[in-house]
Amino acid sequence: MANVRYFAFLIVLLGSSTCLSAAERPNVVVILSDDQGWGDLSINGNRNLKTPYIDSLARSGAKFDRFFVQPVCSPTRAEFLTGRYHPRGGVWNVSTGGERLNLDERTLANELKDSGYATGCFGKWHNGTQYPYHPRGRGFDEFYGFTSGHWGDYFDPPLDHNGKSVTGKGFLPDDLTNREIEFIDKSRSRPFFAYLAFNTPHSPMQVPDEYFNRFRAAELKQRGSGPQKEDLEHTRAALAMMENLDANVGRVLRALDDSKLADDTIVIYFSDNGPNGARWNGGMKGRKGSTDEGGVRSPLLVHWPKRIQPGTTIKEIAGAIDLTPTVLELTGTKRNGTKPLDGRSLAPLLTGTGGMWPDRVLIAHWNGKVSARTQHYRLDAEGKLFDMVSDPEQKRDIAKSEPEVATKLAKAARDFRAEILKDVRNDTRPFPVGYAEFPIVQLPARDGVPSGGIKRSANAPNCSYFTNWTKPDDAITWKIEVRTAGTYDVELGYTCPKDSVGSTVELSLGERLLSGKVTEPHDPPLRGKENDRVPRVGESYVKDFRPLKLGTIHMPAGTGTLKLRATAIPGSMVMDLRGLTLTLRK
Repeated sequence: MANVRYFAFLIVLLGSSTCLSAAERPNVVVILSDDQGWGDLSINGNRNLKTPYIDSLARSGAKFDRFFVQPVCSPTRAEFLTGRYHPRGGVWNVSTGGERLNLDERTLANELKDSGYATGCFGKWHNGTQYPYHPRGRGFDEFYGFTSGHWGDYFDPPLDHNGKSVTGKGFLPDDLTNREIEFIDKSRSRPFFAYLAFNTPHSPMQVPDEYFNRFRAAELKQRGSGPQKEDLEHTRAALAMMENLDANVGRVLRALDDSKLADDTIVIYFSDNGPNGARWNGGMKGRKGSTDEGGVRSPLLVHWPKRIQPGTTIKEIAGAIDLTPTVLELTGTKRNGTKPLDGRSLAPLLTGTGGMWPDRVLIAHWNGKVSARTQHYRLDAEGKLFDMVSDPEQKRDIAKSEPEVATKLAKAARDFRAEILKDVRNDTRPFPVGYAEFPIVQLPARDGVPSGGIKRSANAPNCSYFTNWTKPDDAITWKIEVRTAGTYDVELGYTCPKDSVGSTVELSLGERLLSGKVTEPHDPPLRGKENDRVPRVGESYVKDFRPLKLGTIHMPAGTGTLKLRATAIPGSMVMDLRGLTLTLRK
């Protein structure tokens, strides 16, 4: 660990914040967009769209010139919530359990809740589904949204409200904003932390006509650069989604103004990775999934009228790992967590009390690729060195002419690999079941392991379901840890055409067995395509799945494997399966 410290800025904020009274403590609103590039804002030079409300956060507050996240969703979210590099918390993937944040990690919500804040999360979580990975187990009093990495339909979608399945109302970003505003209104009697995690402009590319019509035939003034060809329809849809997102940010800001809370509220806006398409992004190399500049540079706008001067521009580099220590210091919250942080508080930069600010090294990582960034240079995943001041497009490798810099950053990347990435993919964590305080648990197809001929409905697991279940040797398994021994009600979500009704399925946990029969056909059409502005790639369409109650099963405490198979298949298939729901009986 010592070898990493020269770039990691490991700090512990125990006792470093000044305690404030409840009346003095600011509210915190964090707004996170999904798959938005740095260039998807008019304040950053994009003339293809208008984002006046998001831009206003910069004009009336602070704008970071070089703020860095990770190349994909769940790693950035984990770093924002903990102030620690994502592999430290067990986050190494975006699905099938690898997106989960280790249970021994304390989140910003834990810290703020313990100090008296009301806490709410609205939108895309993407750091674990089953309690206590669920937001309600990570310090949030209220959750409304979805826990997966992406969702299959943004209009009236199935959602999670504090662990229970509900149906959303209308276009999802609008619905999430409604919930955020309701939470702000009901929490105004004490400090609150309201986390609005939008699902856009992540695909599927869906947006109401009101916004898409502005771009349907628009001539784009600026175009994407780089080796990938720009899909203009995809870009138009992304721009329309951004203008909808901007309108919803405006609604949140108006709600704070109308409630006379604006002066006492810190508003933070950023994105989770680079753009999800080859559109205009300031000429930077890389997009979502890349550790190059364009894949990890994000806007960061911070607004707090009481402490931050309007029009503040901050040139020093910063990262998602800095947000937790920053919020803790600005809110006067004493940190109870004991694990060392990789981030450092940006409060001195925001409030103009920074003084000398030492250079640092920030690490970008995804799928084994590591890039190291200082204020002046970037060493890419291939070991090429770039002067990001004179060569922001990363065109000229200067590793040979700057050997000392190249050697220093190569060591930082090497230390990160050796000490932080070590064994990160050896993920043996089971899916937890049976917490008395959270008795309902979902085991979606995303987390199951198919065998035989069973397939996912799409390559991306996040919103998929299982299909092609046709043979007795086919099976689906989930590795689980039963927290509380007891009797569990078991329900599965299925679809089945009329000519295949009659299959018998068996669920087992060791020698304990439970079986049920499909007696009713349910064969709804696929949903989502009718709302897509461009064809989706790699993501599943969705269906309305019917619940089938299998009955009850007694499960002892401990780790085991749930196995679902068919013992009788009179038709051409068993069913399409969305997942299992287990409910601990009181």
